[in-house]
Amino acid sequence: MPRVHTLALAAGGALLARRALRRRIAASPLWPLPALEEPVSGRGRSRALRLRVARHERVADGVVQLRLEGQGLPRWRPGAHLDLVLPSGRVRQYSLCGDPEDSSSYTVATRLIGAEQGGRGGSREVHGLVEGAVVEVRGPRNRFPLADAPSYAFVAGGIGITPILPMLRAVEASGAPWRLLYGGRTRASMPFLEEVVKLGGGREGRVTVVAEDEGGLPDVAAFLGGAADGAAVHVCGPEPLMEAVGAVLPAGCSLHLERFSPRASTGREEAFEVELRRSGRTVAVGADSTVLAAVRAELPDTAYSCEQGFCGTCRQRVLEGEVDHRDELLTDDERATSMLICVSRARGERLVLDL
Repeated sequence: MPRVHTLALAAGGALLARRALRRRIAASPLWPLPALEEPVSGRGRSRALRLRVARHERVADGVVQLRLEGQGLPRWRPGAHLDLVLPSGRVRQYSLCGDPEDSSSYTVATRLIGAEQGGRGGSREVHGLVEGAVVEVRGPRNRFPLADAPSYAFVAGGIGITPILPMLRAVEASGAPWRLLYGGRTRASMPFLEEVVKLGGGREGRVTVVAEDEGGLPDVAAFLGGAADGAAVHVCGPEPLMEAVGAVLPAGCSLHLERFSPRASTGREEAFEVELRRSGRTVAVGADSTVLAAVRAELPDTAYSCEQGFCGTCRQRVLEGEVDHRDELLTDDERATSMLICVSRARGERLVLDL
């Protein structure tokens, strides 16, 4: 089974200043969260499926939902994602937001992200998929599973509602207590808002919707102040929002989230060398470069896709040297012998790859 990349944190440490947090969230180019474009899946590669786009519909400003149909599709659980192989060859991953019991279709939703917001064309390709088109998919995989807990608190930012929506349905069906804080730029930009409110059943305090143009940014501290002891807090949203939740997490609660950007550097970048053993070459990786860029300068056919440490296309076997792993894909066992060369680096002065 795929390794679960779920972070469970105990509350503690100094709280970040609320004004600073608000400024950071508002300034983040990921608010509202871009479509979950970058692969964030577990180990290995699944068997590829070819599915037909049966429905393409707009579900919010800048957001489209695709229904992909096939037969006897692998089952999935809330929090799972699907790899889409787009017409250009790009591999992107999107949260499944339909019915896990439906073995005849998968449903995903994505927000259109422009280049000025950090988009690299994946979301535009998805928005351009027309009904009747055939698309290759891999998965599903799950690295953001619904935790087993006596009660739940969910925090979603923008398109981050997509993996949480099936969780809400499942928890509601189970009868477990839950609450949701859902924020976005405007109500019109927030997908599945009507269904989310309906799931809340009109119960006071169960669903809190915060549109920035109406009420500013969500008050995470106030929301989590009402979390019960032992509650599982699931978060999907921009990095500053996730940090804000972690900073005010009540004692006795667990935090479950996933990342959609590479891990931050732990210090100043250093240059190093990479020996390509089978090719008999050695390349220099500058402090401002990546192993992938350096390798492709010598071996231009080296495969890659996301360049963010999520999809695994650029995975290479490591023969010697210590790796500074910054991916969101490999298990600990896999990291002992391999690396994703698009984001990971050397901890020392030299690595040897089986290339």
